[in-house]
Amino acid sequence: MSRKVGLWVDHRKAVIVVITDTGEETKLIISKVEKQLRRSGDSPIHRPYEAQQVPADGSQEARLRGALNIYYDAVIACIRDAGSILIFGPGEAKGELKKQIEKSNLKGRIVDIETVDKMTDHQIEAKVRQYFQANSGW
Repeated sequence: MSRKVGLWVDHRKAVIVVITDTGEETKLIISKVEKQLRRSGDSPIHRPYEAQQVPADGSQEARLRGALNIYYDAVIACIRDAGSILIFGPGEAKGELKKQIEKSNLKGRIVDIETVDKMTDHQIEAKVRQYFQANSGW
């Protein structure tokens, strides 16, 4: 049996469940992505120079995209040797991760992508186990 991986992912964390012949292992990767963009300085400025205190949208987006790419690369490093990959989660992160995986030449290993709400680690582990038991042909 090759390594089967299921992962729940959003922009804050990834819970990775690896199933092999010898057992099951769960890994957690925490993102350093800061979605809430803050103004520089201690307090809001109500002067004509206020716009200069807030970074331009392009630089904020570039910083966010760079942080997400680093996060997704860390996730991919943990699942690189998987034979089958199940991706699930609540938001856009699963689709973004799928694109990064495809760029990493692991495209054919993705068996399914599902939208699910927030889950506990135990629920994630159970879902991955049930998915691969039901689809044991993978």
